[in-house]
Amino acid sequence: MTQKDTANGVLEPREWWKEAVVYQIYPRSFNDSDGDGIGDIPGIREKVDYLDHLGVDCVWLNPVYESPQVDNGYDVSDYRAINPEYGDMDDWERLLEELHDRDIRLVMDLVLNHTSDQHVWFQRSRDGDEEYADYYFWRDGRGGEGGGKESYPNNWESFFDTPAWSYDDEREQYYLHLFASAQPDLNWENPTVREELYETVNWWLEKGIDGFRLDVINLISKPEGLPNGDPQADTQVGIDQYVDGPRVHEYLDELAEHGFGDYREEVMSVGECVEIDPETALDVTGRKSNALDMTIFFEHVELDRDGWKYSEWNLTDLKTIMSKWQDAVEEGAWVSLYHSNHDQPRGLSRFGDPNYRYESATMLATWLHGHKGTPFVYQGEEIGMTNVDLDSPAELRDVWAQNYWDRKRNAGAEFSEVADRIERFGRDNARTPMQWTDGKHAGFTDGEPWIPVGDDYEECNVERERERDRSILEYYRELIDLRHDDDVLVYGDFELLSPDDEAIYAIRRTLPAADYELLICCNFTDGTPTFETPAEIDFDRAEVALSNELDPDRNPREVDLRPYEAAIYRLY
Repeated sequence: MTQKDTANGVLEPREWWKEAVVYQIYPRSFNDSDGDGIGDIPGIREKVDYLDHLGVDCVWLNPVYESPQVDNGYDVSDYRAINPEYGDMDDWERLLEELHDRDIRLVMDLVLNHTSDQHVWFQRSRDGDEEYADYYFWRDGRGGEGGGKESYPNNWESFFDTPAWSYDDEREQYYLHLFASAQPDLNWENPTVREELYETVNWWLEKGIDGFRLDVINLISKPEGLPNGDPQADTQVGIDQYVDGPRVHEYLDELAEHGFGDYREEVMSVGECVEIDPETALDVTGRKSNALDMTIFFEHVELDRDGWKYSEWNLTDLKTIMSKWQDAVEEGAWVSLYHSNHDQPRGLSRFGDPNYRYESATMLATWLHGHKGTPFVYQGEEIGMTNVDLDSPAELRDVWAQNYWDRKRNAGAEFSEVADRIERFGRDNARTPMQWTDGKHAGFTDGEPWIPVGDDYEECNVERERERDRSILEYYRELIDLRHDDDVLVYGDFELLSPDDEAIYAIRRTLPAADYELLICCNFTDGTPTFETPAEIDFDRAEVALSNELDPDRNPREVDLRPYEAAIYRLY
């Protein structure tokens, strides 16, 4: 860690993970090397030079552990083995070496809240093995064995539109699962469970990785007695009980001490925290516990939805949310900056306009990277991939979407009545194969892909992007280069300008010892609004650091912005 560097205007400790741009790889859909239709680790290795060309500093790899793939790897059956569909440990070690050879770090995705029901721990717990009996949450029913809703141990609901309890005929009890029934929750109250998990964390760190993205990490502490949740909850019942439980900070501190150990200061830890707010982000990144370097928050990607229903949103709402989180960063938290990931629909389809693919994709990138935090680029975002159309429920692969459809079908609905909601918000949108070429299956595989390829692959693919004069891909490279070279963009203070403007998102970034400041202007519409730099911002001259237009206005005092135009100015 480098201490305060006032000569360069940096007024806080430098950290590699603050200065990095992270690229997220969903391995099942990135690149298939053996023609079985499923992406794999050798396929990722084939594209390491592409990642190097893009300029990213770190790869976040979604789970590649051994798994029955009920939730595409988030149901782990062996934490220390690679799923054979993806390769083996030798393939993984070669990938790590090839990334490190190019100065690209590797962060693994780790699921510590639950396992697969195929994990040996659950199998032995189900069998009544005394050593493993309480590795998970087992409870008797309240109204008879294997009965209906009234018989469940409590009224909690899962995140996947089902009750949070399933009955096991072998053990003759219910077990808790906050996600799919094949993902039983681990009992962190058992110190042996915690020790097993900390040893797993340390085992991977000793193999040379550079950190973890910790899945739903703030669910690990459940309250004593597992009391009922508020039946009138806005989301799933029970969330008021199992989010940020009573011992979560104790467990996170233990994780830092016994899991990360001597690696704590070297690695990056990213916490996916459900229902997180800025105060909690401050707590888990140092104020009350110290295992997490940054958090993943959700408010901005929930702006346009109410469950599976569309909700109208305004740019001022987005500004309010992002400004609130930037305030938390100024107070000492740190955040991941993203608009797309494996759990979200494509950001371009939500916050931009696919009819202006280049303009709105590059505008959204500029907007995101203009904030203070660590930018995350999700595979395909850098070429403008969008949401997909659904022809039938047979095309669904996402367990969450499948559960939603099953519930609606059982209530008498036709697929046509819910297809638009699933098309808008289903996670399959983010999981269609990466589009490399305009050839068969978008160059992803020589076989039949596990999930259909997006309809626009002939127009939207890496090969075409490399040929274009104005390319989303090239713009991302330039934006990432700019961030590498500009401390103001990384460490500068954030100020939102024109908070009531419904068309233009404008940001001011300042660093006390720098001889310039940054002005970032983004038009979120297909209109041509005018931005006027506030009079109190004084500058003698301006230069364009980056723009998605070939001939941007050189004077930001008053700028007429074209549809989805974005520009970053240095003001001296």
